Amino acid sequence: VFSLPRSSRRRASSINQSINRSINLSSIVLISCLSSRSMGEEQPHHHYHLHDEPALVRTAKNGVVTLRFNRPERCNAWSPDVLEAMEEALKETATDESVKAVILTGSGKYYCSGVDFAGSLKAMWPKALLETARKNNQALFDAFLDFPKPLFAAVNGPAIGASVTSATLCDAIIAAPSATFHTPFAALGITPEGCSSVLFEKLLGKEIAKQMLEDGRKLSSIEAKNSGLVAEVVHSDKELQDFAQHFAEEWIRSGKAKRHAGEVEWLKKVNAEESKYLALSFLRKPFLQNQYEFAAKKGRKGPAAMFWVAKTVAPLLPSKL
Repeated sequence: VFSLPRSSRRRASSINQSINRSINLSSIVLISCLSSRSMGEEQPHHHYHLHDEPALVRTAKNGVVTLRFNRPERCNAWSPDVLEAMEEALKETATDESVKAVILTGSGKYYCSGVDFAGSLKAMWPKALLETARKNNQALFDAFLDFPKPLFAAVNGPAIGASVTSATLCDAIIAAPSATFHTPFAALGITPEGCSSVLFEKLLGKEIAKQMLEDGRKLSSIEAKNSGLVAEVVHSDKELQDFAQHFAEEWIRSGKAKRHAGEVEWLKKVNAEESKYLALSFLRKPFLQNQYEFAAKKGRKGPAAMFWVAKTVAPLLPSKL
């Protein structure tokens, strides 16, 4: 049996270890990129720290619970603490008989700037990353689809990425004049999520759905209302919460059915498929190239170097789950 000389085996082993380190590094980079740039817009530079303020503020009135994302210094990005608090609150309100409806909104100028994984940065191998990304993404949107009571998004400012797609899984969106809706998936080199691959065309029509998902068009509150994405736009930002409360109470009194009643199982299948493709897109060159160019443009030499490594070893990464 042919055998390599010991020196050659050592060199081969060293090369293999270097490749494995590069692949592992690329998976770390993929998570960190989501923290530094949430859904295509630059985040303010803040470090995570222990907060005195809760990640989610809960208030109740006349059977309507309002859940307010409470990380305004991070543009209410869905960091792990916010996601955990939201998931827990949705589970609790789903089974609390005193709760008849739930409203989601944000603190400060933003509704939500998208998902942010900075707080849970962990080293993991690509296959583990794929499975983690798939499961977490699927679970996030299933929480909206499975919610049994009227659920509304009171969008008080810019909404980006997953906060837009999840809002379409709610029963209605009420928007402040300052609200905008942006899903720059194609620009980031990732695939649609939150059932947007099917719901956007259903809600907005084929042309606007394509503009948002493929061309990165950002809709103003009025454009969102005219296109069918938003149910109501209030006259001023200050009126949003009172109007949303009244809207929810009227919905309860009318006994109106949930918007996606009869479609939940189908949408959950769509979500499962989208989650697979989204996870894979994190390991593909278009996404990695995009992040490398962004970091290089901003003069961030460390992240740029890491993304360069990641995109270089991209052909060695898994191509399927």
